[in-house]
Amino acid sequence: MAKRSAPIEERHETARPVRVSVSFDAADYAEIKDIAKYKRVSTAWVVRDAVSSYLDAKTPLLPRDRGRNK
Repeated sequence: MAKRSAPIEERHETARPVRVSVSFDAADYAEIKDIAKYKRVSTAWVVRDAVSSYLDAKTPLLPRDRGRNK
């Protein structure tokens, strides 16, 4: 499990991004697009923000090791 020790801003500066493909049902995707349009960001940004928030909320319960070999 990955450990989320650095704030999101630092993680984005030091971590190498990984491309993934996900599928959403039509209603969820429509809502994601609406959020992105309202916030004037990309749908990818909305998904990354949601995943980051989800993982940050789970950190106290499930310690995460981000797999960094330092």
